[in-house]
Amino acid sequence: MYPRQLSVLFLSLLLLYFTVSGVCAGRAAVVGTYRPIKDLNDPHLIEIAMFAVAEHNKEEQMDLEYTKIVKGESQVVAGINYRLVIAAKDSADLGNYEAVVYERTWEHYRSLTSFKKV
Repeated sequence: MYPRQLSVLFLSLLLLYFTVSGVCAGRAAVVGTYRPIKDLNDPHLIEIAMFAVAEHNKEEQMDLEYTKIVKGESQVVAGINYRLVIAAKDSADLGNYEAVVYERTWEHYRSLTSFKKV
């Protein structure tokens, strides 16, 4: 076989192995579906929530202050979308906001996709 054909064969077998092992373990990730985030106190998740509030403040010239994450879901795409309900306060008013942050950790890229009061 030629080197290119061997590479394709190897990658195909590797993909098949990980697909089968993930399904057998009952933990295959469903690409494109939002899944609940169990640990809302994860430091990385808190960093994403604080990023969302800071970006929203910058874009809208507001002064919201992050309080906590109320709810979180993640979606595997060509990176990860985080859909978070964030408690934040503006002066004395406490409110909940839904933020969607897209992240590609391997490229150190993060973007606020949407931010709205709920």
